[in-house]
Amino acid sequence: MIQQLGQVMLYVNDQEQAKQFWIEKLGFELISDVDNGLRIITLAPTDDAHTSLVLHDKKKIQEMSPELNLGAPSLMFYGENLEVLYEEYQAKGITVGELVSMGFGKVFNFADDEGNYFAITEK
Repeated sequence: MIQQLGQVMLYVNDQEQAKQFWIEKLGFELISDVDNGLRIITLAPTDDAHTSLVLHDKKKIQEMSPELNLGAPSLMFYGENLEVLYEEYQAKGITVGELVSMGFGKVFNFADDEGNYFAITEK
């Protein structure tokens, strides 16, 4: 079951420039900046905000997931029991991507009936 909107994922051409924009011009806080082969920059209006903004390298994401529309932000939902949820979505005929384990937990993409992709991760 989806429990909350956790992240808005923004696909950018220049992560460093985007990071500086959000921090220096809009006053966002840097939550984390991790590079494990895929740089993930997490920002939020405050340290304790429930929803964060994640800056992804558009080119790398396009290589990994060419089916995604990277022209608009994507939503990352938080949920529990992703294996069960994954099977439930498949049984309902929802288009789902591969269930994968990342450094931060399990995650999979799913699409609505118009082909808009979203993601869900265990949190």
